[in-house]
Order: sequence, then C-alpha cells, then structure tokens
Amino acid sequence: MSKAQSPYDTLRHIPQYYDNADSDNSALNLIFTLRPEWRESKDTVKLIRFTDGITNTLLKAVNNLPGHSETEIDEDAILLRAYGAHTDVLIDREKETRSHSLLARHGLAPTLHARFENGLLYKFIAGSVCAPADLRRPEVWRGVAQRLGEWHATLPISSISSTCPAPSQLSPHTQRASLVDMAQLTPGKPVPNVWTTMQKWILALPTSTTAQSNRRGQLMQELESLTEVLGDTPGVGGANAFVFAHCDLLSGNVIIEPSPSSASASRRSSASGGSEEPEPAATVSFIDYEYATPAPASFDLANHFAEWGGFDCDYSVLPTRTTRRRFLREYLRSFSAHQNRTYKDADLDELCDQVDRFRGVPGFYWGIWALIQAQLSLIDFPYAKYAEVRLGEYFAWKEEQVTEREKRWAQEDE
Repeated sequence: MSKAQSPYDTLRHIPQYYDNADSDNSALNLIFTLRPEWRESKDTVKLIRFTDGITNTLLKAVNNLPGHSETEIDEDAILLRAYGAHTDVLIDREKETRSHSLLARHGLAPTLHARFENGLLYKFIAGSVCAPADLRRPEVWRGVAQRLGEWHATLPISSISSTCPAPSQLSPHTQRASLVDMAQLTPGKPVPNVWTTMQKWILALPTSTTAQSNRRGQLMQELESLTEVLGDTPGVGGANAFVFAHCDLLSGNVIIEPSPSSASASRRSSASGGSEEPEPAATVSFIDYEYATPAPASFDLANHFAEWGGFDCDYSVLPTRTTRRRFLREYLRSFSAHQNRTYKDADLDELCDQVDRFRGVPGFYWGIWALIQAQLSLIDFPYAKYAEVRLGEYFAWKEEQVTEREKRWAQEDE
C-alpha cells in the first residue's frame, strides 16, 4: 500500500488533543468538531466514561435528543479513545489505524470517524463488555471461538505487514537498525509480527543500570530461543503460518451483542469434522486493535486462554484441557467454514498440541510489556508486580515446574 493510499492519511484528522486534566471540555471540543450540529443541542450531549482498560481513556458521547429511543441514541453515539501517555513506545498508531480500517471493511469493527492528535473517534458498538467470568460461560466462549476463527480465516495480513528480506539482501546504504534486527530474528517472514514486536519492546527497555542491562540481554536471549523453537510453527491443515491476530483478547475487549444473530448459527457449518451437535453461542465483537499483528494462530489462542484469569492471574479458572479442546473445535468449525474447506480430527489434535506449546509465550509477551509500562505509564496500576507475575509464568513453563497454572492446564474436566 503506497503512502498516499494509507487509511491513516486518508482518515479525517482533527488537530486537537484530548486532555485528561480537562476531560469534559477537551472531549466535547473534539465531538463538536466532528459533529458541529451537536453544538445546537449541547445541553443534551453527555459523556460516559468506561474504565475497563488500563492503558487508554475511553469515553462514549451520546446526544439524548427528546423523542429519540435509547436504540436511536446509541446508533448515533461516538466513542472517543485517547491513548495512554508514552504508549507510542509500545504501539504503532498508523498500523493500528490500518488494522481498524481493514476490520471495518470486513464488518468486524465499527466505522472510524476521525483521528486526533492523541486518539481516535469511531462508531459506538452496542452491547455489554465482558468480565473475566463471562469468558468462561459456554455461550460466550463459543461466540469468541467462532469470531476468532472468522478473523483468522478471512483477514489478509498484507495490509499491516510486508515481507522482511534476509539479512544478506539488505543494502548497507539502506539498512535501518530496526529492519536489520527484524531481518535477523525472522528472515523472510511478514514484518512486523508478534516476534519482532517483542523484539522492539525489549530494545526499548532501559539499560541505565547493570541490572537493567543484564535483564534486557537475558530477555533478548529468551526471545531468540523462543523464535528458534516456535518461529516456524505451521498453520493448521495447510493454512498460513501467520494470521491476522488480535493479540490482546482479554475480557474487556470482547463485547456481547445485545441480541442473538442468525449469523451465529450460520457460522456453524457442515464443514465440521466433529461429531458434537452445535450448541448456542453468543454473538460477540472484538474491540481495540492496538496490538493486532501477524502471529501464529496458536499464540492468539493461548493468549486468550490466559486472559480467562483476568489481571489477577487467577490460574484456578483457566480452561481445562477438555474445555480448550471444545473451544478449539468450535474455532476450527468457523475457520473452516470461512475458508470453504473441511477440517479433520487430526487438525484439531494438531491445533491442541500447538496451543499447548505456546502456553508460556503470553507470560513473556505481557511481562515485557508491563516492564515498559512500569517505566512510562501514569496510570495507577501495579505494572512492575504484574511484570514479575507474567514473566514468572514464562520461566516456570520453560523450566517445566509443576505450578498451579501447569496443573490446571493439564486438568481434564470431571
């Protein structure tokens, strides 16, 4: 995609900032710039703050015009998402906008209205935000499995990545440090990807003390080792090795739509290779595409399973082996239906095995992320403690320790 055609450049730009210290006034100025007709009825315009995230500010703007139903008001509502301080170290905002635009074209994301200096304005999605406990409800996890299968089967990664040359193909005159690093880590793979994202984060860690420098070196060695072992993981049943992955499918990014849709039933297909009867599933949508990037499907799946325990990392409620297999069967049904193919029981066995092999990687991924947040974020969240918990998951997995998490992961349903 040429620069002139980039959705980031063509999306309306409002040269204003959201100011958390002057939240209502700065938010309303943005809303009225987008919807100047709302100024005439500004007394009916209300802002609703959501607090589900731990990095961004999310506000819903509604115009409670007399005589309009709640459904009509929500249909016209606007979401304002302002980026957390210093998150540009972690997130490529232009790539995020390309991801959102692609998803919207496929009917998998709300319409983007505009970008402003430190955030986005887009259409509100009606529905209820999940809590971690909701992810464990059978009708919800079936809906998540179906929707994630659709994402992985239908979304092209070409709009958010390019093929990385081999290190030997890089000209000394055109080399950039970041491109050289990526080429050495994942030569010939689409970039950026989940591995090069972690590489970028590690390189952004501070090295002002000997301990910090040593830790960064250790984490880079671990990443290189992980990439060597898991970097060439193939797609299941001949599918592409990398898919368009959400990479942040925690409960707060799953929206349960207000009423069942016939689409939920239609997503179940005779392409299924399993013998179980289809069961009811909620219709869900995914929001927040900051971390969307090419990744092995197994990473996205293992990462979602880790989120069943929420920010508290409650390992006792992670999906058991039996539940994961049911989830992955539903996922393959959807994936196969959207690719007009069939899957075999052997494909399900292979996917279960791959997700097992990736189960330690989310702890590494979010552990690095939290180390950076601990240095930069202004949000009141114990990032440093969270980093150690998540990295502890990874090293316990690597060292094959028999932890509560590993016991739960191996457990069969009673």
